[in-house]
Amino acid sequence: MPSSRPDIRFLDILDNIRLIQSYVEGMDRVAFDADSRTRDAVERCLERLSEAATKLGQQAEQLAPGMPWRAVRAFGNVLRHAYDQVDPARIWEIVTGDLPLMADAAEAALLRLDKGQISPK
Repeated sequence: MPSSRPDIRFLDILDNIRLIQSYVEGMDRVAFDADSRTRDAVERCLERLSEAATKLGQQAEQLAPGMPWRAVRAFGNVLRHAYDQVDPARIWEIVTGDLPLMADAAEAALLRLDKGQISPK
């Protein structure tokens, strides 16, 4: 069942993106690969982000089109169930390439929700 409060779910997504960005601030890929605590923290935030996307259900696609929401939800399953196969290089790609775009999409969805341009359904 989709969330009755998509604004809360998008805020959860933004909060976790901001946490991830704070954890990796000043790091490059080599430093990230060498820091198991930061990798663990980032993966946990990605799990929460994925869960928020899952709770949004199809609302994610409606409220923030253009993002690979199915892949976001699926990646949460990888983190939970195939954690021993997670590639740190892929995590770094997500952090540096995908999350800034997702933050923009979540902020735009929140703005549209706030202005009543989109009904939360």
